[in-house]
Amino acid sequence: MALVHSVDLPIGSPMPAFRLSDPSGRSYGSDNLLGEQGLLVVFTCNHCPYAKAQWPRLIRLAEEFAGQGVATVAINANIHPGYPDDAPPRMTELVAELGISFPYLVDDSQQVARDFRAQCTPDPYLFDRQGRLFYHGRIDDNWKDERAADQHELREAMAALVSGKEPPVEQKPSMGCSIKWR
Repeated sequence: MALVHSVDLPIGSPMPAFRLSDPSGRSYGSDNLLGEQGLLVVFTCNHCPYAKAQWPRLIRLAEEFAGQGVATVAINANIHPGYPDDAPPRMTELVAELGISFPYLVDDSQQVARDFRAQCTPDPYLFDRQGRLFYHGRIDDNWKDERAADQHELREAMAALVSGKEPPVEQKPSMGCSIKWR
């Protein structure tokens, strides 16, 4: 497992357009995923210890903010023969196991991850209702133990977004396993 940090992106950057399918073949596009207040896009996977530890947090955040107009989508770019735990059938199993209520999409070409400049899993991006980057950074300050986290940056950014506040000035990078580029 190679530890990697997300790259710094300018706030206000436009969301790259994309169209991907879930493991069952249902297609989703960035144009129809955007919620009334915005969209949380998270590049993640099944096998990475960082991603595994943070899936429950993402699921709770998605549920909390869905009712406030922020939609969520997860994207798996680790479709790589060397990582069978990230294959689409395993994604379907994870959706059922964790009760994931938002789309978990397959980026088998890895082009969407490249367009977003995603680096690690998880790598969260929060966009406003115009599809402009509002937050790109870590979920919180303790990836291993949620109870030990003191700073909950993604949740605070989502709350600021739905409250009509400005984006957070300080955005600390996310960290996790590197995306398994082919």
